[in-house]
Amino acid sequence: MTALRTLVVDDEQPVLDELVWLLSRDDRIATVATAHSGTEALRRLERGDIDLVFLDIAMPGLTGIEIARLLGRFRQPPQIIFVTAHDAHAVEAFELDAVDYLLKPIREERLRESIRRASQERDAGSPDDTIAVELAGVTRFVSRSQVTHAEAQGDYVRLHLLDGSSHLVRAALSALADEWHEAGFHRIHRSILVNRAHLLEARSHDGRSTVVVPRGDSTVELPVSRRHQRDLRELIGEYTP
Repeated sequence: MTALRTLVVDDEQPVLDELVWLLSRDDRIATVATAHSGTEALRRLERGDIDLVFLDIAMPGLTGIEIARLLGRFRQPPQIIFVTAHDAHAVEAFELDAVDYLLKPIREERLRESIRRASQERDAGSPDDTIAVELAGVTRFVSRSQVTHAEAQGDYVRLHLLDGSSHLVRAALSALADEWHEAGFHRIHRSILVNRAHLLEARSHDGRSTVVVPRGDSTVELPVSRRHQRDLRELIGEYTP
């Protein structure tokens, strides 16, 4: 396991000090640098030697969301974990491929879970498995990263892709849920698996929850079962044990 070179960005010194102290207690963290503003953070990140950024959202000047968008232009951007007192930006944060979204005050066990996710993604790199699908007697190979969601259909699973197409594969959804969990796929319903990388929105209305993912030139809204409400909160980073 590769230890992570880390940068903590927060304009509040007490929060900065506490997070630095907590990170120093975790052997998956190699070094911890600090920055008090977005401008200072970007100057530090230009060196290219940071693997993971703990990024406050509400800061004077550049906000954490704005910094994350700028980091997305880097050739090798660091991983991002947002740290904030508010949950209003959770969905937007994950649209920016954040590893996690932590709410203040930070709990050490919740922080350790975030570091675990970052470490796994770092060590795994970005593997993109291919799946063989049959189409009119022709075997076609599609990339797992292009799958927005998977839907159980009897003894088969229908894979829905970013381009709007879909393909049936002979598999059990429960098996895919276990196999693809580390690749960012989460169960939101007994018959639906969703790819976190393509989660556009999470909605709640009249006690019912849904998530929105892309489908070709449009979007599709998927139901979240009551049983999987906690999974949804974990998925968008709002759940703190």
